[in-house]
Amino acid sequence: MSTVLRIVNRVLLGVVGLALVVLGGSVLAIGLGVRSTSWWIHDGPHDVLLSDAGRTRWRDQGWWWPAVVAGLAVLVLLALWWLAAVLHRRRLAEVLVDVGDGEGALLRGRALESVLAQDAGRLDGVAHAQVQLTGKKGAPGARVQLLMEPHVDPGHTLHLLTTEALAHARDSAGLAALPAEVRLRAVKHRAERVS
Repeated sequence: MSTVLRIVNRVLLGVVGLALVVLGGSVLAIGLGVRSTSWWIHDGPHDVLLSDAGRTRWRDQGWWWPAVVAGLAVLVLLALWWLAAVLHRRRLAEVLVDVGDGEGALLRGRALESVLAQDAGRLDGVAHAQVQLTGKKGAPGARVQLLMEPHVDPGHTLHLLTTEALAHARDSAGLAALPAEVRLRAVKHRAERVS
């Protein structure tokens, strides 16, 4: 989802920015005396962008106000979705570790991610591992992506990940559970010749 969100952010900001630059630049240029084309919305330095006739043209139509309200509601909902998606932190910054004295300690999320990725990367048949912590401070979860070597049994590697790397991270952080979503991908390799 983060890739889609990044693409939506860039496209949306690019389109809005380009529209604002074009419209604002044209109004500024026409206001400074540049002659406009006949089809442009702004004619001269003393012209208004939206006249009284243009503003009230469809006011008497029965469909006008429901269409305006529905369009604005959709725009507001899309803007709120976009703002919530941008502000929402996907990565867990800290993990609350129970140290046994009634007080808790905070462990940096990136440190636990790094250690878990190193442990997972050392497993037999794993070419590369990436880990991202999600959830809440007291109940974190992990998203693990493993890049597998060719001809490796994924079930065995998944068992090793669960019993070794994830169990080690869960025990060292003093967590009751560390649920994980694991995605396995194979390393791309050339076909082997059989003789």
